Amino acid sequence: MVSLDEVARTAGVSSATASRALSGRGQVSAVAREKVLAAAEQLGYVVSSAASSLASGRSRSIGVITPDLHRWFFNTVLTGISDTLTRSGYDLTLYNVTADPQLRREIFRAFLRRRRVDGVIVIALELDDWEAEQLAQLDLPVIIIGGSQRGIPGMAIDDRAVTRLAAEHLLQLGHRRLGYIGGDQAFDVDFHVPTRRREGFNQALEAWDADPDAALVRAADFTIEGGYEAAKQLLGTPGHSLTGIVAASDEMAIGAILAARDLGLGVPQQLSVVGVDGHELGALFTLTTVDQKPADQGRRAAERILRQVDGEHDGQPTLPYELVVRGSSAAPLIGG
Repeated sequence: MVSLDEVARTAGVSSATASRALSGRGQVSAVAREKVLAAAEQLGYVVSSAASSLASGRSRSIGVITPDLHRWFFNTVLTGISDTLTRSGYDLTLYNVTADPQLRREIFRAFLRRRRVDGVIVIALELDDWEAEQLAQLDLPVIIIGGSQRGIPGMAIDDRAVTRLAAEHLLQLGHRRLGYIGGDQAFDVDFHVPTRRREGFNQALEAWDADPDAALVRAADFTIEGGYEAAKQLLGTPGHSLTGIVAASDEMAIGAILAARDLGLGVPQQLSVVGVDGHELGALFTLTTVDQKPADQGRRAAERILRQVDGEHDGQPTLPYELVVRGSSAAPLIGG
């Protein structure tokens, strides 16, 4: 078996430099890093995770708690986390919190303690007091994507601002009769995202002297199917005269586009649609969206937890978002 010392000798550096280069942590020049990596590849050297953990006192693994493995948002955030951890020489230990309360309790009570990790990232999951206390007792860095809670630091987009921006885009184009598809109450548990996004939509209408109570609103489940049904209800309302729809997610917005087409309405000629997310299917449907950059959220969370593992601390940043204008929105044909 090839040793670290052999890699160091072949690369012409010290064993300490070789160790830092291979672990991805610590200060190493780019030239020295390339020499070490080339020597390791030439000799077939593989870092021993067990030896590395013994030497550093770290497991070189980050625990990630997610409430869902099937929805696009969670998968995309998880990809950003995984890519960043891998590049930094860290493993990812995944905990899927299902609807089963007993399993959820067991994850917080035992699993996190049983599988040693150096830090924990929680993806868009609201914790109760007992769960927060269990994480605190680990005495490890913890970050919540979605917002800080119960003394645990977090990072999040401004959920009011994203739908406000989406609605303002249509209002600036000249639309005045807007509909809104928001998340139903089942999704209001974690960080009250549906409520906040509806508030952002209302704020935009109020800023443009429109009456939020006059807007047609339907709830859906953040899926294409849900958005399709909600849009059909909106567009089937007698005398609706809607010229634009804002949806609280891109999947619901895509459903609205499909519903409009089935009803014989041209998008954007007769109906403009704007979503929120930055979904990978958005470009296919030429969907105008407010991109919340979920992969970047994962990357930023991973970078931040690794800094905290190294003893660095920072604030609680608001995550970036941007309006991406495509073909699903345009000025109304006749004063909207």
